[in-house]
Amino acid sequence: MTSNLRTGGQILADALLTHGVDTIFCVPGESYIATLDALFDVRDRIRVVTCRQEGGAAYMAEAYGKLTGRPGICFVTRGPGATNASVGIHTARQDSTPMIVFVGQVARGMAEREAFQEIDFRRMMGELTKWTAQIDDPARVPEYVNRAFRTATSGRAGPVVLALPEDMQTDRAEIEDGAAYAEVQASPSSDDMARLRDILAEAERPVVLAGGGGWTERACDDLRMFAETNDLPVAVGFRRQDLLDNRHPGYVGVVGLGANPALAAAIRDSDLLLVVGAQLGEIVTQGYTLLSLPKPRQRLVHAHPGIDEIGKIYQPDLGIASGMPGFAAALAALDPIRNPPWAGHRASIRAAYEEFTEPTGMPGGLNLAHVVRHLEGVLPEDAILANGAGNFSQWLHRFHRYRGYGTQLSPQSGSMGYGVPAGVAAAVLNPGREVVAWCGDGDFLMNGQEIATAAAQGLRNLTVLVVNNGTYGTIRMHQERHYPGRVIATDLANPDFAMLARAYGLHGETVDRTEDFADAFVRGRAADAPALLELRIDPEAILPTATISGIRAASG
Repeated sequence: MTSNLRTGGQILADALLTHGVDTIFCVPGESYIATLDALFDVRDRIRVVTCRQEGGAAYMAEAYGKLTGRPGICFVTRGPGATNASVGIHTARQDSTPMIVFVGQVARGMAEREAFQEIDFRRMMGELTKWTAQIDDPARVPEYVNRAFRTATSGRAGPVVLALPEDMQTDRAEIEDGAAYAEVQASPSSDDMARLRDILAEAERPVVLAGGGGWTERACDDLRMFAETNDLPVAVGFRRQDLLDNRHPGYVGVVGLGANPALAAAIRDSDLLLVVGAQLGEIVTQGYTLLSLPKPRQRLVHAHPGIDEIGKIYQPDLGIASGMPGFAAALAALDPIRNPPWAGHRASIRAAYEEFTEPTGMPGGLNLAHVVRHLEGVLPEDAILANGAGNFSQWLHRFHRYRGYGTQLSPQSGSMGYGVPAGVAAAVLNPGREVVAWCGDGDFLMNGQEIATAAAQGLRNLTVLVVNNGTYGTIRMHQERHYPGRVIATDLANPDFAMLARAYGLHGETVDRTEDFADAFVRGRAADAPALLELRIDPEAILPTATISGIRAASG
């Protein structure tokens, strides 16, 4: 006689295969060791990337979701593992990234006793996820996993957490695996698009604002076609600069931290704002000041995959619930506006963008604007640039011109420590593409140990750039603006980052002059290992347009 009985761990491993999972990011833990054993049997079909901290593993899974549109998969242990991973879960939530985190849990008979590392994840993760649940019956694993994939990808994408009690993973059940998930998205109606065209035809100073998650390369091409045929200016939301080639004459810049004042003025003065996929949150609206509340002065059309986002803060003239591929295709199919009155309007905003992105001066011997422009000149068109959070990122966002979809990995959530793990994930998934992780010194040391993962994976296509100014720059900037001269808790005692990199098995160098960067970057790219270049800059250089002493003098 034969039996189809499988353990809960085996059923889970098979369910992941059913749904097309090819990569898992994890830190191993005894709470899901039975599932790890099941993954051993499918190791030729599912790659398991072992990370050094659960926050790094969660960031890698989030980056996977951004790059592929499929849920990034992360496994962590209970208690401390889950709390560490929560930073990546929060990023996935705010960035609308599909992601599923499987968390080992105490055995079912030990629940509610504060057993070793026990946490009720349904209470802990409820505000961070689209859905959090616990699988208590191995026979229901396919059901829960299918729902997790559908929930993570449908509507506004986001994270899901599934807890796995230890004993459930070893219990046996007989159950079919089911079929692979299918993403579900709304589409715009013909009436919606007809009304949108009527509104557009009545405008004189329209601006398109694209952002959010759920985009594809085809959707970006359709957005470009719509902008071209109607000669429209297209701005992008914070850290969504790769939705339209920044060299395109319709691209007019990014709306977020460090935004071009001329672009902000153009949005305020517009008579139509067409928001495509972006959330109208604090950063994009510059603290809810860019648009008037609750009804903007200009006409507002807001298309978004999540129906709850439409009208949540600002009342639109037209709200359209739609996934980005469907909506962008409908935009591209609209009859174009002939001889639109806003051609000069678009050209003037574009000219302001080009002027704003010209390299600026900088105190000290190393100018980051020139470093960024050098990267733009030598990197392939499909190179991926990842970065974490901090003032250092403003040089990258302001001066680099992203060329195509899938070339920017940045956290809308403003979460530090993202650059290295995201860069590692990008390099693992795309061995034929170059990846650059742009990090600050404080930012790097939050998850910099994941360069060990880069070394273990042999990621020769990854270069990490660490901008070192010896301070938590963003907070120091705010200190000088609000409490000038009263500096506390922001100075950093840093290691020799190049030496640290070499200790991990990477190629490591230090650069403190602009003219030395090009050769150092060549040597790093040619190395038989991942590379790290420490970029030492003058602490005075706190922003592309401001210095510490200048901010203090203006605030004193």
